Amino acid sequence: MNYDADVIVVGAGLAGLVAAAELAAAGCRVIVLDQEPEQSLGGQAFWSFGGLFLVDSPEQRRLWVKDSHDLALQAWMGSAGFDRKEDHWPRQWAEAYVDFASAEKRAWLREQGVGFFPIVGWAERGGYGATGHGNSVPRFHIVWGTGPGILEPFIRRVREAEAQGFVSLRFRHRVTGLDATDGVIDGVHGEVLEASNVGRGRASSRTVSGEFSLRAQAVVVSSGGIGGNQDLVRKNWPKRLGKPRKRMLLGAPAHVDGSMVKVLEESGARIINRDRMWHYTEGVEHTSPIWTKHGIHILPGPSSMWFDARHPPAGAAVSGVRHPGYAGVHHEDGLRSHMVRTHTEDHSARVSALRLRPEPRPNGQEHHNATQARADRRVGPD
Repeated sequence: MNYDADVIVVGAGLAGLVAAAELAAAGCRVIVLDQEPEQSLGGQAFWSFGGLFLVDSPEQRRLWVKDSHDLALQAWMGSAGFDRKEDHWPRQWAEAYVDFASAEKRAWLREQGVGFFPIVGWAERGGYGATGHGNSVPRFHIVWGTGPGILEPFIRRVREAEAQGFVSLRFRHRVTGLDATDGVIDGVHGEVLEASNVGRGRASSRTVSGEFSLRAQAVVVSSGGIGGNQDLVRKNWPKRLGKPRKRMLLGAPAHVDGSMVKVLEESGARIINRDRMWHYTEGVEHTSPIWTKHGIHILPGPSSMWFDARHPPAGAAVSGVRHPGYAGVHHEDGLRSHMVRTHTEDHSARVSALRLRPEPRPNGQEHHNATQARADRRVGPD
């Protein structure tokens, strides 16, 4: 059989770029397909804070943070709560990833040109014990340049491999089906969408201008997020969280629509743990939204509890809890806005008020330009 490539990678986000770069380095011919235009290369990682999970790193040791493989694995297992028959392979993946994060991950990233901010964050802190949900010590290592900073070396590697003929990047190619021979997936087919010059994160055209069909010895699917599709989020909403909220903010553009989940299912793939979602409760509306219902995740020092600003805290509905030791109350009366944070650790009660002064924010394109400029200038120590 004639193949168009050794491997086809569906999705040009961070996972797809890393896969393509490593495959090309091993001498494989790779075709990378993505439904979005070239200006959205890198996908969701571009908008991220660039925090990476590392265990017992030099950055932790400089801060006298004592961490270990066993402690990290204990925290992971406490958070994951593996308790279903279908959790066998997720557990294997978790153990392998903690092994990687405790060993060669940091050195490998440094070889790619990734640098780390010297202060380690304590994201997803969880409870005060080491066996429950969340990280038991700080492990949130922030990359210099944030999201664009973690993307840059892999975009560079893929572009270099493209120049050498090992990688073919094909944008506006939307995969609508997988093809199999003798029960083995060895191809994809789909639609070519018309060219689009919209900015990163903006909704692009879905007008079809053609079709395509490609074959390879292996197919890697690195696309499947549903965060930009409220219908799918509601359909898969965890029962343990009750009814989904009538109004939600989205942390992902419309193209994060979960379309590949359906494609995989139709090809015989088994999708598990759909209801094990992660929702950020600390969020506010973007004042200059780039995508529909654009929400911004607030990163407080510890995690927070938010209350409905229209009611006094004592009678308010709690919109989210991620840490038992803190509670926040946000008030707006049309004239001023402030947030109150209460700290109840050690059975004490301290309250601090922070006036939030509105500042002019750039529009979506200006934000993109400023972020890209910061990425271009990024420098920093190991």
